[in-house]
Amino acid sequence: MSVIELKILKKEAIQLLKKLINIPSISKKEKKVSLLIEEYLKKYGFLVNRKFNNIWVENSNFSKKENIKTILLNSHHDTVKPGKNWKTNPFQAIKQGDKIIGLGSNDAGGSIVSLISTFIYLSRLSELPYKLILSITAEEEISGSFGIRSILSELGSIDLGIVGEPTKMQLAIAEKGLIVLDCIAEGKTGHSARDIGINAIYIATRDIECLKNLSFDRKSELLGYTTLNVTQIEGGIQHNVIPDSCYFVIDIRTNELYRNDELIQLIQNNIFSKVKPRSSHLNYSFINPKHPIILRSKLLGIKTYGSPTLSDQSIMPFPTIKIGVGDSMRSHTPNEYIYCSEIIEGIDTYIFLLKDFKF
Repeated sequence: MSVIELKILKKEAIQLLKKLINIPSISKKEKKVSLLIEEYLKKYGFLVNRKFNNIWVENSNFSKKENIKTILLNSHHDTVKPGKNWKTNPFQAIKQGDKIIGLGSNDAGGSIVSLISTFIYLSRLSELPYKLILSITAEEEISGSFGIRSILSELGSIDLGIVGEPTKMQLAIAEKGLIVLDCIAEGKTGHSARDIGINAIYIATRDIECLKNLSFDRKSELLGYTTLNVTQIEGGIQHNVIPDSCYFVIDIRTNELYRNDELIQLIQNNIFSKVKPRSSHLNYSFINPKHPIILRSKLLGIKTYGSPTLSDQSIMPFPTIKIGVGDSMRSHTPNEYIYCSEIIEGIDTYIFLLKDFKF
């Protein structure tokens, strides 16, 4: 592919991002945006596979040698719901100089269009020493069952996953996992004026205070400490009734030094409330620092780090890295934005990372 054609891809990436923003794609409602991406890929002659709101394509210009390895390029087209403090319409792309404002621009629209351009560019080269698959998938923001989890078996054997999330094009070689626990403190109802009964809210608050002071002493070199936060609480039915139940939610971000079942048991052993795991399958991710893709990134001067935020890496049962356009600090914030120059730089970085890459 010529330099001129690459310039066209970069220009089209900016236009495609604007179109993506203009189509609402809240988790579970991504069909229209997936059809837009499908149409764009078909324009370049690719056979697009679809399942639910996930789409994927494969290159054909790979070496036909036996035991060819496969690289997966992945990002997600779903977004969170917009908050209340937007100054512009979150579903309308606003361009202000180099900046594009709109819901999903940073998380993960910039990575989507950069990966698509990279995939098209690499697929037009004479031959690659690996097979390449591009997947743009759904329900990442809610870790849904109809996201990438639903198509992993369709993709075949994957040797390396590259997940596009806003990392300022730095390379995350490890990522914290997630455990979500639903907890219920149980008491006994009574009339508040008579001060009888067992107040479940008091039980819950004692448990929450215990959890606040609970520490995890195993520190990971890349991911730091495992952390715990109580993020939701609900109790009581009316002002004059001692509540017999109080519900709260625990969010735990895990490093590689604890097993999930070990952490769940530790929580249950330290509180009176009943603990029920809502989600305990989102594991930490880690890739060998001597993996060829890490060594390649170091040659290019790309910084590596451990990420505190969760992505679809957590359900990929093969070596993965996370690298993408934009800044994680902008994600899920009002007036989310991306810079066009970040997208251009992202495309160049992806291409430099993969063009001459060998396992």
